Amino acid sequence: MTDKLTIAIAQIAPTVGDIDGNVARIRKAREAAKDADLVVFCELVISGYPPEDLVSKPAYQRACMAAAEALAADTADGGPAIIVGTPWAEDGKLYNAALLLAEGEIAARRFKVRLPNYGVFDEPRRFTPGADFPKPVAFKGAKLGLMVCEDMWLEGAGEALAEAGAELFIAPHGSPFRETSLEERAGAARARTLGNGLPLIFVNQLAGQDEVLFEGAAFVMSAEGEIDFRAPQFIEGVFPTLWEKREGRWVCADGPKADWAGGDEMVYRAVTMAVRDYVNKNRFKGVVIGLSGGVDSALTAAIAVDALGESRVNCVMMPSRYTSKESLEDAEACAKALGVSYRSIGIEPGVEAFDEMLKPVFDNLPKDTTEENIQSRLRGVILMALSNKFGDMVLTTGNKSEMSVGYATLYGDMNGGYNPLKDLYKTDVYALCRWRNAHHAVDLLGPKGEVIPERIITKAPSAELREGQKDQDSLPPYEVLDPILEMLVEKEMAVREIVAEGFDEAVVRRIEHLLYVAEYKRRQAPPGPKVTAVNFGRDRRYPITNGWRDR
Repeated sequence: MTDKLTIAIAQIAPTVGDIDGNVARIRKAREAAKDADLVVFCELVISGYPPEDLVSKPAYQRACMAAAEALAADTADGGPAIIVGTPWAEDGKLYNAALLLAEGEIAARRFKVRLPNYGVFDEPRRFTPGADFPKPVAFKGAKLGLMVCEDMWLEGAGEALAEAGAELFIAPHGSPFRETSLEERAGAARARTLGNGLPLIFVNQLAGQDEVLFEGAAFVMSAEGEIDFRAPQFIEGVFPTLWEKREGRWVCADGPKADWAGGDEMVYRAVTMAVRDYVNKNRFKGVVIGLSGGVDSALTAAIAVDALGESRVNCVMMPSRYTSKESLEDAEACAKALGVSYRSIGIEPGVEAFDEMLKPVFDNLPKDTTEENIQSRLRGVILMALSNKFGDMVLTTGNKSEMSVGYATLYGDMNGGYNPLKDLYKTDVYALCRWRNAHHAVDLLGPKGEVIPERIITKAPSAELREGQKDQDSLPPYEVLDPILEMLVEKEMAVREIVAEGFDEAVVRRIEHLLYVAEYKRRQAPPGPKVTAVNFGRDRRYPITNGWRDR
């Protein structure tokens, strides 16, 4: 029995499948919090989250459970108890479990009851829900109410725990990043605290996992629904919180006091973390980027340098007869500002070779997008050749606006292993360029100051695949296109509803058509970090063969 507790929040970055590495991270964090009573980790920290169908392998399940038992044995040393998440197989069923490990054993198991099946989640595909809402866990005189992720979000689990005598909610999470995640998490937590008169500890994963990001941002919320203490976003650490029992109620007396970023800074740092984790966890030595002198490739290069450092970023200009003098100058200036390796490889010999090879087949037919796409695909071949020869992964540079309407070339500028801009509209790209030129942050490895030349941001965007080409020859201005796409993709609005917002009906119908017919391209696009409410692939899963149009 005690009237004081030290509960440490362990905000660490597990890797899906790396059970041994995750156990080592857990042990390191526990050692860092050796004076605490309890250390709390995120949802499925032993396996990493989301483990997808990997968790269906019986051998993998056994390895996760064995790791949990080994960690339980560690707690016989008199150090802090820990709460960890792991897959747990029992009676032929697989559960998403939170375990209390204390005094050398698994002191308690609690199974997640609500398994989300929307957006990026499809947990019912793999896990069985807990049969009943869990009961509180007794720990050193305190009754802890464990709610695993989704159980915090809806009325039920918290209320059952409170009725059963819980005194403090602990919510291990794998809550993905999106632009609105901070407000949404606070709202869900507030419904539990205010509804039941109990404080809450929210602990989240910190990691980029393929297309899904987890930015940490753990917090302590009082029984009055106020966030009193915050762990940082995007930064690992072990953060002690000090609890006192006052007049029969647990109150957090001290904890981390980080400031949270929002807006463009939050998005930029999230995407940077995604690139860092994808490249490092997949063990690439560096990245190679086609630097065109345009805004998309410049932002991609800046993100890559901030994620990996300048020595691991290699940029290549691949000029053609249509590449402007300004683009050559701007690409070189951007590379110099970022301090990256930079070279130029002209594509004209390849273009001429293809023209000669195809001349008997094309037989004086007029030039069209065919010849434009050959240029893009030659650049893709060059980038992949450099990747194969030197071991660097190609970063793709297409934004969400382009990918939405198919303004990208398969096997050309879509080549690559990862696309940092995949879920960023073109207007977002401009906003992030301006933020990065004016700001910096502790987790960014690149230089301070202007790293994207102003002319790159202000000049009219162009693929430069024909004389005088501009993006807006084929597309509406991005200030018009992006809101239409957001209403079609994120909000699933009908054409008539979008027209009622003041947009031209013919333009909206054309954009809807382009969105649908480009699905086959998006299926072949590289992965990229989810930023918006609805990204392509994990969230939005439309058929390729699709005869529907909104009439």
